[in-house]
Amino acid sequence: MTVRTRIAPSPTGDPHVGTAYIALFNLCFARQHGGEFILRIEDTDQLRSTTEFEQAIFDSLRWLGLDWAEGPDVGGEYGPYRQSERGDIYRQYAEQLVEVGHAFYCYRTPVELNELRETRRAEGDFTALKPSDLLLSDEEIAKRQAAGMTSVIRMKVPEENGPCLVDDMLRGTIELDWGQVDAQVLLKSDGMPTYHLANVVDDHLMNITHVIRGEEWINSAPKHQLLYQYFGWDMPQLCHLPLLRNPDKSKLSKRKNPTTIMYYERMGFLPEALLNYLGRMGWSMSNGREQFTLDDMMADFDIQRVSLGGPIFDIEKLSWLNGLWIRDCSTEVLAEKIHQWAFNRETLLSVLPHTQPRMETLTDFTPLAAFLLSGMLPLERDKYDQLKLEGDQLKSVLQFSLWKLEALREWGRDQILNTCKSLADSMEIKLKDFLAPLFVAISGTTVSFSVIDAMVLLGPDMSRARLRYALTGLYGEMGKKQLKKLEKAYRSL
Repeated sequence: MTVRTRIAPSPTGDPHVGTAYIALFNLCFARQHGGEFILRIEDTDQLRSTTEFEQAIFDSLRWLGLDWAEGPDVGGEYGPYRQSERGDIYRQYAEQLVEVGHAFYCYRTPVELNELRETRRAEGDFTALKPSDLLLSDEEIAKRQAAGMTSVIRMKVPEENGPCLVDDMLRGTIELDWGQVDAQVLLKSDGMPTYHLANVVDDHLMNITHVIRGEEWINSAPKHQLLYQYFGWDMPQLCHLPLLRNPDKSKLSKRKNPTTIMYYERMGFLPEALLNYLGRMGWSMSNGREQFTLDDMMADFDIQRVSLGGPIFDIEKLSWLNGLWIRDCSTEVLAEKIHQWAFNRETLLSVLPHTQPRMETLTDFTPLAAFLLSGMLPLERDKYDQLKLEGDQLKSVLQFSLWKLEALREWGRDQILNTCKSLADSMEIKLKDFLAPLFVAISGTTVSFSVIDAMVLLGPDMSRARLRYALTGLYGEMGKKQLKKLEKAYRSL
């Protein structure tokens, strides 16, 4: 048997360091056994998936040195490797389950589903809905079909509560309760599959032997195990890795830690150092060495050395490790890395059109462009005190802008400007006054060139990170009550 592992990210946002972490362990496990590691794109969410986010996945994983033997961009005998191109395959298998009685068409409305869950909750039972909760009479189904109502395909699951045993490579036998398992949607009304159907079908057809994923998927394991039984297929071995954590032990999130891979590239971290650090997340070399290459890790890899305690993603520790890698570089190698990172011709050509109109001597370039080549800028409160906006209004502008920019799918000048202008109009603030705190957060001053152009040059990762940094520096870590108040005001715009 050839060991085959995979990573299957969704192109619905900036590539997450958690994706790189899971990819790294899948790659090392496959290489340890002389097997193959493949990349599959889960783009069934047609509203949020973009080709730009897909390309960012390719670019960020390759920047780290994680490569795949098969995938959408390199091909392979088990393609296509985009789930959006495999719709007919999923429908065929979903309808097959209906035909043999393991799945059913469900015409329930969202309102009905909520009412059914509330009834279960009021009775003190699990809120997972069972086939008996959802099935309608033939007469009612005919009536809804005649009215043009759409349906989904749901899988049948055990009605009764009781233990479901799932084998895990790290955790042994996990006992879960069937009472918590929904009659899961397999095929949505738009014909696209859910994660659960698509991954089971794809893993089988692509001969995946080991599914190494985050522990957040443990509760889905009974559904997947049941689908394998329904289809009569052998199930891959499951391995659920511990989730990355913030220093306060909470789940790694962008509110407390930058989470996008490209942020770390933009900040000047070396790919070798970030990969090295991710390799230390819950795992260690047999000799205890902290600094090691990808080749070192693959040669020494044993998944049984993964610790189930939530590994802490600590930027200070990453910075220390990055410093080791930088000091190990020869002067020539480091010069080339710095050149490629920021001082290459492409970067200069993108920055000069904005600095050249303000330059009288070449020495003017450095102070004008310094903020573009920096990390988090020093927080100077007096610069915010000089603005027309203050107090809750200033906080709202920064927080609402961050939320709007986080939702932006295309990062271009027109998109950013239109977003800011629309928000300023909604808040009844002059655009100049609205942009002033963004100027300070992004460039450290209000006298730089256009803050919109600056955000384009910095990119989404660094721009959003600087806004979060300004918010935290000015107001500290906002509590739930503060955030709920801001969210209410934001939704009312």
